[in-house]
Amino acid sequence: MYALLAFLPILLSVVLMTVFSKPAKIVLPIAFLISALLGFFVWKMPPVAVLSATLYGVLSSIEVLFVIFGAILIMNTQKYSGGMDSINYGFTKISPDHRIQAIIISFMFGSFIEGAAGFGTPAALAAPLLVSLGFPPLAAAVVSLICDSSAVSFGAVGTPVAVAVSQVAEKASGNFLEGVTFYTAAAHGIMAIFVPILAVIVMTRVFGPEKSSKPALAVLPFALFAGLSFAVPYVLIAAIFGYEFPSLLAGLIGLVITIYAAKNKFLVPKTVWKFSEGETIVKSEKHINLFLAWLPYILIAAVLIITRLPALGIKDIINTNAKGIFLIQIPNLLGVEQLDFSLKWANVPGVLPFIPVAIATIFLHKMPAEKVRSAWSDTFRQIGGAAVAIVAGICLVQIMKFSDINTSGLHNMMAIMAEKVAATGKFLFVLISPVIGILGSFISGSNAVSNLLFTNLQFETAANLGLSQVLITASQIVGGAVGNIICINNIVAACATVGISGREGRIIRINIVPTLIYTVVIATFFAVLILL
Repeated sequence: MYALLAFLPILLSVVLMTVFSKPAKIVLPIAFLISALLGFFVWKMPPVAVLSATLYGVLSSIEVLFVIFGAILIMNTQKYSGGMDSINYGFTKISPDHRIQAIIISFMFGSFIEGAAGFGTPAALAAPLLVSLGFPPLAAAVVSLICDSSAVSFGAVGTPVAVAVSQVAEKASGNFLEGVTFYTAAAHGIMAIFVPILAVIVMTRVFGPEKSSKPALAVLPFALFAGLSFAVPYVLIAAIFGYEFPSLLAGLIGLVITIYAAKNKFLVPKTVWKFSEGETIVKSEKHINLFLAWLPYILIAAVLIITRLPALGIKDIINTNAKGIFLIQIPNLLGVEQLDFSLKWANVPGVLPFIPVAIATIFLHKMPAEKVRSAWSDTFRQIGGAAVAIVAGICLVQIMKFSDINTSGLHNMMAIMAEKVAATGKFLFVLISPVIGILGSFISGSNAVSNLLFTNLQFETAANLGLSQVLITASQIVGGAVGNIICINNIVAACATVGISGREGRIIRINIVPTLIYTVVIATFFAVLILL
């Protein structure tokens, strides 16, 4: 009964967005209101706890909103400066084929950015690039979300793995971290080989003029080559160097290899495939040097690496409370002890580097004042609808997460959902284990948050059932990454950056198929290892 009620806001959101095609900016506030009412009347949360959790959600949404705002601002600044036109022209020199461009930008460039920044940043950057190359906005969002999957578990320099292991470190034994890292990489590595072709198949079948898989199958050799170019170094780096660098370095290696291969037409189909005939390049009023056009993205990548790699020391500085400079703290929101809000503002990609780089681009590209005003006004206009959806969605998550602050003695809503899913017996639990991870990231919008919520539950359930805790923990982490494909927050962000807010339900309907395929593969992988 309680599990069904806990699922109610999520089920309602999915049904309203996918079946009735209602926009997230309408659906998520309704879902939040229902969760608040359930928290108050069923879970017996004190009114101050409901209000405090809501305030916590509003404050937490600042990070996501800055990422979206910064990504849109970069896109609009590039558009009005003429930089995007030069980038478009540069990509036609690598390959004018939209299938090849999708693989290089969404999968390779996206995986590299995921490794550096995570938290929905890749889709927010890759989707606008694809749109500028002539992709339909909906297709750009769908492809970018599908491709931002295999790299997620080691995103933000391995944050999801670090969070998961930290939850059970005191109870784990032996080479637990090494084992979890390797099996997480191995599971993703198998599927990463096929993610590029899977994304292209969805792209051509759903959005192509032929509505057929044939154009995708024509690029199969290149897509598999691209998948291997990422998957092989990905697994090797995880096995040799640990959890911090697999996505970052494999994305960079794969990006270099695939660009070189595409320029030299290695495994590239002779027939060029595009969404529409003719040039997609819009000639700008002034010519921007290709290096200068790419310089904002080079600066973004450089700053992300410098501020995320522990070995360089900057990460430690901006993650500590250096006299309050880099850390904003509000303890005991509204007097509720469990709710301590903190924001490491310098660690938010939207704050550093997106917005500063967008400002620097004004001077690098010598933009006139009227173009700058247009870029900023467009950005504020585009983020409006997304802001409502994101704030409501994050408030919903916080109500569910902190609903154990109650007088009823019930666990929080998320724990009750996960416990119900886990209470299925040994064999089914192995198959359902990654689904718990998917559920967590689908709701919360983050693999790291999914691991924070459910790793301990998975670990303890594995112990009770006599299953490998290393493999079940890895299953949780991998599932959390797969949920990224259909996670509501990421979909809202991707839609906002390409100007199609309100189409979130359509994306969930499309992306549920690749999500199921990914889930079947990883569930089978872990089931074979655990049960045989």
